[in-house]
Amino acid sequence: MEPRLFIEMTDLLRGCLIAGLCSLLCAVQAGAQTPTSGPERFETQVAAYEDADRAARPPSGALLLAGDSQFFRWTTLREDLVGYTVINRGIDSFQLSDLIHFADRLVLPYHPRMIVLHVGGNDVHVGKSAEQVLADFKTFVAKVRRAYPTTPIAFSSITPSPGRWSEAEVRLKANALVKAYVATQPTLRYIDLWDAFLGEDGKPREDLYGPDQIHPNHDGYLVRVRVMRPVIGPPDRVVKR
Repeated sequence: MEPRLFIEMTDLLRGCLIAGLCSLLCAVQAGAQTPTSGPERFETQVAAYEDADRAARPPSGALLLAGDSQFFRWTTLREDLVGYTVINRGIDSFQLSDLIHFADRLVLPYHPRMIVLHVGGNDVHVGKSAEQVLADFKTFVAKVRRAYPTTPIAFSSITPSPGRWSEAEVRLKANALVKAYVATQPTLRYIDLWDAFLGEDGKPREDLYGPDQIHPNHDGYLVRVRVMRPVIGPPDRVVKR
């Protein structure tokens, strides 16, 4: 082989190798910037809440909602809970492990009068056991208790959505385990939504859910309000009509 041709081929191979390595590095960096698993995938939404807090300081002594999409998608919250000072920090697809990870940023900064959770359904959906749901709830409670020893924490039961009715057995067991634990702790509360979302036939009321048959519609949220009102108490302020 001619020396000049050999050099040109060597340079070509070197260029291809460098280009390939650069492409691989970019792919790795892109994956690091946009994680598809683990709590880090929620960083953008958590940061958005923090930006909102910097723009307008949230009130102390509010009712803090934390958990998954059932809070995140509650678009009629203000009209459904008139007179309540509420901070909503729900995030789509959140699991208890994610809430534990971000508790320092989504729960502890707010000095709430009560923390209300709706979380656990996604845990069951990805295959976690009822026992794991209880263990993670206990971990969350322990983390909060280090900052707020007596602030009430209310656990809203996992709901019986038509779209995930095949998971009913595990959901019911998780609810039962959490409810039994809550009964042993004076500062914990349990909001039992399960039966309220069932029809006379013992199956989920499809009329209380949106098109995906997983998330409540407005009627479903009004059922939630009716059930949770005795737990969260009366409104904390008078609203002039």
